[in-house]
Amino acid sequence: MHCIQPSPCGPLRLEATDNTITGLGFAPDTTPALAPASPLLREACRQLDAYFAGRLHGFSLPLAPRGTPFQLQVWQALQQIPWGERCNYGDIATAIGNPNAVRAVGAANGRNPIAIIIPCHRVIGADGRLTGYAGGLERKRWLLAHEASGRH
Repeated sequence: MHCIQPSPCGPLRLEATDNTITGLGFAPDTTPALAPASPLLREACRQLDAYFAGRLHGFSLPLAPRGTPFQLQVWQALQQIPWGERCNYGDIATAIGNPNAVRAVGAANGRNPIAIIIPCHRVIGADGRLTGYAGGLERKRWLLAHEASGRH
């Protein structure tokens, strides 16, 4: 099941089973809202609204991203990056105990199926520059500014 949730970054497509969130991505700007049809999707939308209002700094939702064991390890590490903080691919590689896996971490970060909730937008280049983001660099810039200010 899925829903389309409006957000300051454009429409978000949330996907879920009865018990877990399995995806969150950016829908085309012209995508109309679609109300959540399950309690879990309603709760996810409530938490996203609170996040965008600056009232929620960490999500508490059951997540079930689909990926390789390495990707799952990286996505788990991403969830440890605090609100408003940034790190680089090397930091994540070190955090998972594989400091030489910087490029693989970058690839896994780029395949994160649950954007925002698994905060891949908080990962930047080692030189401090913004790196790629599946939702586009403008959205990444907005999300980082939102978190840096506490409210956008």
